Order: sequence, then C-alpha cells, then structure tokens
Amino acid sequence: MTQLQRVVVEMKAEELVLRVLYRSDGRSNPGTKARAREVSEMARAGLRDALEALEGRVDVVGVSGYDVREDILSLPRPYEPSEAEAAS
Repeated sequence: MTQLQRVVVEMKAEELVLRVLYRSDGRSNPGTKARAREVSEMARAGLRDALEALEGRVDVVGVSGYDVREDILSLPRPYEPSEAEAAS
C-alpha cells in the first residue's frame, strides 16, 4: 500500500517542481510508467485535498522573513472534522 506523506510545491520562473514523499510497498520501480502514474495520482489527490482545505479555516502557525517571507499554514484535512466540530 502506498501512503502519501507530503507534497511540497516549488514555483520557479521556468518550471513547477513537486516533491512527493510517500511510503510504498515497493511494487513499482523508479523510471517506469507505473511509478509515474502512481506518484502523479498521489500528488493530484494531495493537491485536491489541500485546495479543498483552503476553502475552510486557515491558521497561520509559523512565520519567518522580512523582505522574502515564508508562512506555514495549518489546514484540517477535508475528510477530518475540525477541532471545534470534534468537540461538539
């Protein structure tokens, strides 16, 4: 079973880079079409979940920088209840 753990999006002037971290059962080998399909689908699903989560409550949980800034957002997963919903 393959389990997505992280998708990092890096936007460069000439390209868009996605770093996809996941646990795998090791069935597909690097460089194969099967591996490309597997990783692409995981990235799509993770990005869809992130976009859906951005529609709800967004908490800024980390901030750094002055001229160039990096904020870290914490979002509930779309299929998980928020803390307020879980408490009620």
